[in-house]
Amino acid sequence: MEIRPILSALMRSKTGAILVAVQVALSLAILVNALHIVNVRQEVAARPSGVAAESEVFHLLARNLRPLGHNEELALQKRLAAAARAVPGVVSVAQVSQVPLSRSGSNSGFAASRKQENSSATAAVYITPDSLIKTWGLKLLEGRDFTPAEIVEIDQNVTEEFPPQVIVTRAMAEKIHPGGGSALGMPLFLGTGEGAQQLQVVGVVERLQSQGAEVGDKGEYSVLFPVRLTGDGDTLLTIRTEAGQRDRVMKEAEQAIRAATPDKLILRIRSLDDDRNTRYRADRALSWMLIAVSTLLLLVTASGIVGIASLWVTQRRKQIGVRRALGARRIDILRYFLTENFMITSVGVACGVLLALGLNQLLVSQLEMARLPPGYLLAGALVFWLLGVAAVYGPAWRAASISPATATRST
Repeated sequence: MEIRPILSALMRSKTGAILVAVQVALSLAILVNALHIVNVRQEVAARPSGVAAESEVFHLLARNLRPLGHNEELALQKRLAAAARAVPGVVSVAQVSQVPLSRSGSNSGFAASRKQENSSATAAVYITPDSLIKTWGLKLLEGRDFTPAEIVEIDQNVTEEFPPQVIVTRAMAEKIHPGGGSALGMPLFLGTGEGAQQLQVVGVVERLQSQGAEVGDKGEYSVLFPVRLTGDGDTLLTIRTEAGQRDRVMKEAEQAIRAATPDKLILRIRSLDDDRNTRYRADRALSWMLIAVSTLLLLVTASGIVGIASLWVTQRRKQIGVRRALGARRIDILRYFLTENFMITSVGVACGVLLALGLNQLLVSQLEMARLPPGYLLAGALVFWLLGVAAVYGPAWRAASISPATATRST
């Protein structure tokens, strides 16, 4: 089939063709960027926290309503931890200042030198007198865990001087001292200036997300300190259970904690799964919204193609009848409309690819989004080509089914 007659027909009726091409271009640009955003959000939400078997971990916050002294609070913390360890099904218990993905906790600035005016990185600070490597199953890449002799007991109302030994994440080590090499013994300072405290890196873990779980490497800047901290009346315990026992242990642990002290406690119990779901609730909502918008765009685009094609069939009934009377077969009429629509869709796809790249560049510059992979453009173009063929096939088949006598009959 020659293309020239089809082009001539389109040039005589440009409005409909332009509307379809514009609709395809806009839909393609929005669709590929929307699906790219959905994929990026899903990848972010699926990032490992560094905690092994998250579904087996929960944390329990016990807040004492009665003011306690340093020694009394230390005794209470140890008593509550012991009560939690005694619950059947508990594998490990650790006291900690904050947990990943919880969106609640503290950060501090760290530097490679006292001479720096600004910190090299702001990292989540995990304060614990126990082994988080054991309780959370953190993967130790270099060095060792804290020893019992390194753990100190500090009243935060009296001093803020922490012990020098720390464990850092790999992302944190690479941020402070880029270029590789062992992180053990590397210079690391808490704060900047002459008053910055020099620290000693004794271990490096592969990964531990911050409480905010920020996007990118920043979400994995974490530092662990071997401290049992008092001064605020809170005892936060993170607990690992045997597989499949978490929900039962959560209930029994609450009862055990309340029975461990005559004081009135405010308890809050949450699983790590709950924290992950809460952290990424907005991302999931955005993903579903974009999926819904993309689906509606496909339906609207398909409806537009069907509507224009049906209109053209109606307007060309006599033309179709004459062609049939001159010997055109049904397959010739069908191929004519399919080719015509493919040409219009291709123009829309070409413009849509350029528009999609422009929209993505805007998102990259304004919202720090990732660049659009070429595969999305190829897949989007294929989807709209197939959509164009599928949408026009019905009207094209009706056109091919028109008999010469009916089409040429005067109205």
